[in-house]
Amino acid sequence: MSGPDPVLYEERDGVAFVTINRSEKKNTLNDAVIQGIADGIDRATAAAGARVVVLRGAGGVFSAGYDLTGGGGWQAVFDAPRPEPRPGAWDPVRDWQFMGHNVRRFMKAWECPKPVLAQIEGWCVGGATDLALCCDQLFMAHDAVIGYPPSRIFGTPTTMLWVYRLGLERAKQFLLSGCELDAETALRVGLISEVHPASDLAARVEAHARRLCSIPANQLALNKLLINQAYASTA
Repeated sequence: MSGPDPVLYEERDGVAFVTINRSEKKNTLNDAVIQGIADGIDRATAAAGARVVVLRGAGGVFSAGYDLTGGGGWQAVFDAPRPEPRPGAWDPVRDWQFMGHNVRRFMKAWECPKPVLAQIEGWCVGGATDLALCCDQLFMAHDAVIGYPPSRIFGTPTTMLWVYRLGLERAKQFLLSGCELDAETALRVGLISEVHPASDLAARVEAHARRLCSIPANQLALNKLLINQAYASTA
């Protein structure tokens, strides 16, 4: 018997909810989760009744980053013939392949013509930030944490949207050190839009989504496209 869907999709009154549904693993990212998120955003993009997308995690956690327990399912993604690496050796080409594949799927949130809101509770760390920072606006619970601690030992953000979001000085401050940001710090440095008590966060995000639903879809799409293009050309 197969387990629960790793990502849930629901539409309600103009808002599409894409929910990472792996709470027993702190919503860590494996290939099935990343593909499920990409499929959910594609589905919301194509849905005439969906005006805004909310990306969130089940169980009070956005995502604790990549699943590093061996259950990520990465081996099945790229199975082209290749030299067999030594046991424990890092294969940079294979790493580049699957990380590049992930980036293309993460960027669906950035490229979606509809606003995508990230609802961040608990932890949003490591590779989860690559996903969250592709969203248009980030809303955090007051006790949530965001950061990229893997930069202390191994790894670097694949989308590198930290630089776009924070600028050079702040990006270096948090990426070179790997220090996490609490919600108030994230708000102060401009990484997120709003902070709310954890008990109120879902309702506040949904209220903001419904406010956006009152704006014509073509107007939202054009504004998002022009803002992203203008920022990319000047960053």
